[in-house]
Formats: sequence, C-alpha cells, structure tokens
Amino acid sequence: MNIRHIAKEAGVSVATVSRVLNHPESVAPATREKIERIMAETEYIPNWFARGLNFNKTATIGLVIPHILNSENMEIVKGAEDVAHQKDYTSLLCNVENDVAKEKKYIDNLIKRRVDGILLISSLLSEKDILNIVDQGIPVVHIGEVTWENKLPVVSIDSKDAAYKATRHLLECEKKRIGVLYGTTPAVENGRKVKGYEKALKEAKISVNDSYKIQVEDNIEGGYLGARKFLDMSEPPDAIFATSDLIAFGVMDAMKDNRISVPDQVSVVGFGNIRMSNLVEPKLTTIEKPLHKMGVVGARLLFDLIEGKEDDGSGMKNIQLQSKLKIRKSCGHKERIGEMF
Repeated sequence: MNIRHIAKEAGVSVATVSRVLNHPESVAPATREKIERIMAETEYIPNWFARGLNFNKTATIGLVIPHILNSENMEIVKGAEDVAHQKDYTSLLCNVENDVAKEKKYIDNLIKRRVDGILLISSLLSEKDILNIVDQGIPVVHIGEVTWENKLPVVSIDSKDAAYKATRHLLECEKKRIGVLYGTTPAVENGRKVKGYEKALKEAKISVNDSYKIQVEDNIEGGYLGARKFLDMSEPPDAIFATSDLIAFGVMDAMKDNRISVPDQVSVVGFGNIRMSNLVEPKLTTIEKPLHKMGVVGARLLFDLIEGKEDDGSGMKNIQLQSKLKIRKSCGHKERIGEMF
C-alpha cells in the first residue's frame, strides 16, 4: 500500500493525501477524516525519509565515535541521544574504530543519507576534511580538543590543566617517581595530558624521566602491558598517572598479579571518571570529565545550527567545560570525602 493506492481508495488526488500527511489543517475535515480512516484500516506507514527530503529535513543526525568499546565515548553519546530524543530525532551511530579511512567513509554515507547534522567525537579528520563537510552546508559540531580553532563549534575540557592537577595530587602524596601511561588516541588530548604531567614535575623541580613516559593502547590491555614495562625497570615508578580510566584499570590489574599493593606501594590516578572507576577496588582516584554533559552541550549546539538559531554575536562557539579531581583510595586516601569535591 502506497500513497497512490490511498488516493484511489479515497477518490482523491495524490496531492490531497500528501497534504493530509504534511499540512492536515489545509484539508477539509470530512475529506481528512476519510483519508485518515483508510490509512488506519490499511495500516499505511508513510515513508518519512522521502517525506523529509521534500522539506529538506530527514530528522536524523550522525554520531561519529572513535570506538564503541570505550566507555567515555558511550557516556558522551548518551548525553547527545538524550537531546536528540527530546527533539524527536533519530541518531545514526558510526563506530570508526580509530580508523581515519573508515571515518571518511562513514561521513560520506551520512552525507548521502541527507542527515541534518553531524556530531564528531574526537575526530581523526584533518581540518581540510572538516571544512569540506561544512562547505556542503551540513551543520557539524566537534566534541574533544582540536588543533584548529574557529572552524566549527567545539566542546572540550582543558586536558593539560586536568593532567597537571592529577600529577600535582600525586606529588602532594609525596610521590617522587611518577610515570605516565598515555594513549594513542585521541592524539591531541593525550599530547596535552603529557604536557600537563611534565609541567607539574618541572614546577616541583623534578626532572622529567623519558623512560617514565610510555605510550600504550587506550584500553585495559594497554595499561596492563605498560605497567609491566614499568615493573621491569631497575627503579620503577612509585606512582602512575594513566590518561584514561581504562588504562588505569589495566595498571591496577598488573599490580595485583604481581602482588604489589595499590596504593601502599604504587599510587594510581586515572582520567575520565567512567562509571566503573567507583566500583573497582581500591576505588580509583581520577579526573572527572563531564562526559554526559559534553554530549548534551554538543548536541544542543548542533540543533541550534540545524534550526538556524542566531548566535550571540561572539562568533564561533567554543565551550570549555570544567573537570575536577575525584580523590579516592588508589592514591592512599583513607576516606572518601574527596569524592564530594
């Protein structure tokens, strides 16, 4: 059953049926009720995608994420989805698995599907690739730090400052040999986290030991293998700053397997404050990244663009949200009062 069959059954034109679907107030009540009754009896389902094309809207957005197995990404997606649901929009989730070629292919498919906007999370695309999307008239918002500015709206935190605070906390816990395990992606954010770590050490007049800086895969396995490399050293670190909670979990697992006490022998700090960080034992001291809020704010910016709302005249919107240190037991904190600050 299609719109032509409905028109024939009701004895009206296809245009009249179309007006009932799109502008029912413009059709005489008796005619409208007759057409709606036939639709109900035949269980007719309109082709909303085709209908959307007629209005240059499809009520869909693309959510492009680095990896679906990373809990940080999924908490951001949850925030964005909450906003999309309120707007009665459908979200198309694209998992690029940290592969720039795959991300480009997904973007191309989203454009062909006429999505109304695209939300990029820690994108691997170059500035040129980003501008190519924008030049096609598709609203784009990026969540995560970037090297280019004022090209499109960006929602982020100050990763360098957050890493500085995490390292400072370890120094305040009287740790001197602090190692860092940093992930491969997203490269910009991890690079800034390492800079923050180095800044804290230099301020404390502690030399930066390059052997204490190890790049690992941003997952539990990466953290485990990185921690094992530290343990093989003649003088291993007495504290480890991990640039993600997943890496930190791997560190804690490696310490457990080697019968090394956290925090009595080695302190551990993570980054992200994903849900599991408060469930592991000892509970993980970590940087709280406002993941859900980042998704909400990013989606709201995207819908402002989709709906053509004017900005406040200040130019491109770059919103930097606040992170904070959640002090728990993995650094030797005996109480949990630090979680409230």
